Amino acid sequence: MPDIILNGPEGRLEGRYFHNQTPNAPIALMLHPHPQHGGTMNNKIVYTMFNSFKAMGFSVLRFNFRGVGRSQGSFADGEGELSDAASALDWLQSVNPNARQCWVSGFSFGAWISMQLLMRRPEIDGFVSIAPPANMFDFSFLAPCPSSGLVIQGDRDDVVPESAAAKLVDKLNAQKGINIDYRIEQGAGHYFENHMEIIDSHIQDYVSQRLTAPVE
Repeated sequence: MPDIILNGPEGRLEGRYFHNQTPNAPIALMLHPHPQHGGTMNNKIVYTMFNSFKAMGFSVLRFNFRGVGRSQGSFADGEGELSDAASALDWLQSVNPNARQCWVSGFSFGAWISMQLLMRRPEIDGFVSIAPPANMFDFSFLAPCPSSGLVIQGDRDDVVPESAAAKLVDKLNAQKGINIDYRIEQGAGHYFENHMEIIDSHIQDYVSQRLTAPVE
């Protein structure tokens, strides 16, 4: 899994990349939690997401937002981090110009950024959102939401209440043509301690079904 440095809006961005040698392999981008609260690309949930997509035959990229690790710049209230994510997706697509699908996956703050990226990039086919912080950030931009996806939430999350995630999911599911698969993990807190295997299982179950589903 090679270390990579890619060009971001404020300088270099540090990442980890796995390249699948299969022609036209799908691609996926992973986004980490809040940089000001210890979030990095090496977060256990981000690492689990990365390996889940890798196991399904994706070429996968995770990276540090500006100001984290060896990435240059400083925290920019989400707007800058969205630009970082767009640059990372540009790089991923440049290395995989014939990818048959494109996915984005994020945890907490990374889920918020990933959903904004989803709105800006129509080539994204699907998403995985873990503990989307609907109680902290405005998700009203998802109108309409351009893609169906998977949301995973712990019922004992003391950072993002399950009720806040459920309200967001209900709003998205009310939109025509959108189907959000909402999976509540019993006994899991915000960081899903001791639940990494079930996160991996949820992701592989959902995404593999979407990969094999007939195109409408």
